[in-house]
Amino acid sequence: MLCAVERGLADAWKRHCGGLDVVDVEHRSIHDVDCDALVSPANSFGFMDGGIDAQYLNRFGRSLQATLRSVIAEHHAGELVVGQADIVPTGAERPRWLVAAPTMRVPMILDETVNPYLAARAALLLVSRGMFAHGPHRGERIAAHVQTLAFPGMGTGVGRVPYDVCAHRMRAAIDEVLIHPAPFPDSWAEASERHQLLYTDRPRRLQFPKEPT
Repeated sequence: MLCAVERGLADAWKRHCGGLDVVDVEHRSIHDVDCDALVSPANSFGFMDGGIDAQYLNRFGRSLQATLRSVIAEHHAGELVVGQADIVPTGAERPRWLVAAPTMRVPMILDETVNPYLAARAALLLVSRGMFAHGPHRGERIAAHVQTLAFPGMGTGVGRVPYDVCAHRMRAAIDEVLIHPAPFPDSWAEASERHQLLYTDRPRRLQFPKEPT
């Protein structure tokens, strides 16, 4: 589920993701949808005192932050880097789980970044293919416990990612993981072009300076 109270974000998701069988666009609060897990798009160190994460703490209690930070410290050497994700219990009956998928290392404005793609991809890969690495379900497939995953706008709050940019990059992650996984690149040029198509339709050789316009 892609959830937004902002009309602009909901409309952007409908333009980019409308019609996909694997996605529901919800123009309402993420707190009003029925799901197995919520996505936290915050930072690599598990601080949850701002944006949507502050709402999660208000809903589930401050012990959620302590649980997440303990997992990051013990299982990720103190930093859940952008492009990785992990899952912790919320302490509630439903939604039972929180998937932490950072869009930023520390709170910051995300200029010209593919981080919304990386974070959404990490969350989708974790839920669809991952195993619990800790807790009472260790060794079990996460997909056996999480069938519905609710996303807020990835990076659209503190990160100030424009709605259309967020929707485009999250659609790329959905395609990559759930619909048409891209083959492993055969060359750095192919990998570079694929990377650049996340934010431009004019790929160039990134190891050289931009030509003056």
